[in-house]
Amino acid sequence: MDDYLTHKYEKAWVLQSELLRLMSMSESTLKRYMADWRKSGKPLAEIAGKTMIQHVWEKANQSNLGKVIVATDSEEIQKVIKNIGGTACLTSIEHQSGSDRIYEALEKCDSKNEIEYIVNLQGDLPSIEASALSAVLRLLENKEVHIGTLVVKINEESDLYKSQIVKALCEFQENKKSTKAIDFQRLPKDKSTNNFYHHIGIYSYTRDSLAKFINLDQTQREQDEKLEQLRALENNMHIEAGLIDFLPIGVDTPEDLAAIKDLMRK
Repeated sequence: MDDYLTHKYEKAWVLQSELLRLMSMSESTLKRYMADWRKSGKPLAEIAGKTMIQHVWEKANQSNLGKVIVATDSEEIQKVIKNIGGTACLTSIEHQSGSDRIYEALEKCDSKNEIEYIVNLQGDLPSIEASALSAVLRLLENKEVHIGTLVVKINEESDLYKSQIVKALCEFQENKKSTKAIDFQRLPKDKSTNNFYHHIGIYSYTRDSLAKFINLDQTQREQDEKLEQLRALENNMHIEAGLIDFLPIGVDTPEDLAAIKDLMRK
């Protein structure tokens, strides 16, 4: 670990939400999809002999950034995590975003306000690399940053036109690995630019910025596109995007699950 991460170790938590990334759906369809996902037990799907949620939990622990807590509204997931020696916080079923869920877990598990830095890792990223968590936390070295997140270069042009793949609009300076995010879109509004990147659903916050964010009203664009990060941008919060080389497979569909099973068998 570098000096920054070593210094922050005792004051950082990785809060892992088992929420899926929200795809472009109507509110009623989204609620049915989320309910079906939970009922089917897909966060507990077996991948290479372990549940998906356990794979992500292990990657979070490998980062050595601080205590790992799984924030979930599922008693079954809570039991699985406790059985492997982890900590799980049972939260409300009413949350509309992972940020709201982890804030509830933070308030419950750290009532003395000792934790200053939080990494929000979604539980549907079993192929995430532990180094990605360090990378997203490191973005908070810049005191102007409220929220850190990660992006990857888009190599397949067809991905630009898949609404389930969230795009980050960023302008990186030469030899720079981070920059202020300009926008997040599901489908590119300006097809002439080459400045779109895959957005990876992992965030870092200071405690104050997370509290500010979850107390903001949802914006119309956030509701239309089902992208909570737009709420931050439209309220002048600075989201810093860090560029990494590896694109983890998110498990949003049965096809994604089959793909990650094939990958992790190798």
